[in-house]
Amino acid sequence: MPTSATPEVLPKPGLRRDIGLIGLIWTSVGSIIGSGWLFGALFAAQAAGTAALVSWGIGALAITVLAFVHAELGAMYPVAGGTARFPHYAFGSVAGASFGWFAWLQAVATAPIEVMASLNYLSVHADWVQTGENQLTAAGYGLAVAFMAFFVLVNFFGIRWLTHTNSLATWWKIAVPVLAIVVLAGTTFHGSNFGHQGFAPFGVQGVLSAVSTGGIIFALLGFEQADQLAGESRNPARDIPRAVIGSIVVGSLLYLALQAVFIGALPQDSFAHGWADLSFPDKAGPFAGLALSAGLGWLAALIYIDAVVSPTGTGLIYSTAASRVSYGLSRNGYVPAVFERTTARGVPWFGLLFAFSVGLIVFLPFPTWQKLVGFVTSASVLMYAGAPLAFGCLRRQDPGRRRPYRLAGGMFWAPVAFIVSNLIIYWAGWDTLWRLGLAIVLGYVLLGASALLGQDPRVPHLDWRSAQWLPAYLVGLGLISWQGGYCSGGPASSVSCGATGALPLWWDMAIIAVFSLLIYFWAQSVRLPDEESQEYIGSVDALPGR
Repeated sequence: MPTSATPEVLPKPGLRRDIGLIGLIWTSVGSIIGSGWLFGALFAAQAAGTAALVSWGIGALAITVLAFVHAELGAMYPVAGGTARFPHYAFGSVAGASFGWFAWLQAVATAPIEVMASLNYLSVHADWVQTGENQLTAAGYGLAVAFMAFFVLVNFFGIRWLTHTNSLATWWKIAVPVLAIVVLAGTTFHGSNFGHQGFAPFGVQGVLSAVSTGGIIFALLGFEQADQLAGESRNPARDIPRAVIGSIVVGSLLYLALQAVFIGALPQDSFAHGWADLSFPDKAGPFAGLALSAGLGWLAALIYIDAVVSPTGTGLIYSTAASRVSYGLSRNGYVPAVFERTTARGVPWFGLLFAFSVGLIVFLPFPTWQKLVGFVTSASVLMYAGAPLAFGCLRRQDPGRRRPYRLAGGMFWAPVAFIVSNLIIYWAGWDTLWRLGLAIVLGYVLLGASALLGQDPRVPHLDWRSAQWLPAYLVGLGLISWQGGYCSGGPASSVSCGATGALPLWWDMAIIAVFSLLIYFWAQSVRLPDEESQEYIGSVDALPGR
């Protein structure tokens, strides 16, 4: 039978409920507004041309559907590392451990992405940081280590100090892009740019590819940080839905405006080699380059400062999230109990240091910002896919629990959200997915080793029956991607990545939708029995900082 933790086994002093509504909202907003605003508009335009505006709309709608699902679950179950634990409640140990690994993987890999973004901009004035191919030099890697160490240091001061620091940084992170939008729109805006090479020069595949590989979904990720920190919220029932949904509204509006201004402000010489090869003088970076080309040196200087502040703030929050996810995985019995050890300030110190160490390794196989983005987007959406699956089950397994926020039509939107997740994963491209597959295998090896070595006394028994759909889901998604037409650099017809391109456009998406529905209803049919699910859930309302 499942085992559930009791207060006696929780290492003291545990997490502390110190975060209010503004702290939660700014944690999610601060995670959304990071390196995405510095590079997302450029890479989306390179992939889709003017139709990047449509790509942002698709991305915003997709993330909104996922956010509503998370809003209900996060308010119901205010636990640390929430996204890693919802599938655990619905399907038990095997599926729970799998989606927990996906959640931790994306959290631990995002901080290095933000560091890479800062170093990309910094290299304009310090060419010793990167090579000509935007890859880190030895000195640049050392600087990256220093950034990551800074994230750890700030986290050690405790969650209250961190949220206050993040709130101040988030005001700055919103103010600079808003200022850039107003100034560029008012001084250098060319309406004719929107018709260059037609509205969608790379067709539908370019529009859809931009959603995953152009940095759009990556830029909009972060709303779930309110769920990850739910175990430290003073009033999770009220505040988590507001933080999750409010952050998506703010982020989506800001990014759509940035994309429109970016296209309109492009000088004609940027199009010399077409949309796919948009360029700026002296490697200035997208928005800083626009400011310099318009003679706005002061704005460029401000953007260069923000290129350090914005990604650093986001990396800081994801370092926090990674330690909370590993804390939650330990609470579930999947990883050693040492991940639950906290300082006197309630900081899971071992999880923080472990995330720091792994984050340094992430720089190596994906040495550029855009390659890291595709990988993390896929890992993130795999994590998000667990929420709609759990949502449908928990509506049946735990019907009597108070739902401070109840998603209208939830049993319709849950399978839709699962389809959306799988489409985003598919658009990320085969070359991204096979690397993600290797990371998934590594995760199973590590989780299995933890269980065999008995590093956590609460290791649950393996709920194979409730996870029988999981291998078919992961392998099937990989096979469809292999036979599909997407690479991390764009459509497989124009980029070679091993994808066969055998599935025609639209048919491939229809196959993804049908496949998703089959997996969804299969998973619903083999969910844990209600009484076992209740044992896994335990008394989440009664234990502060679970």
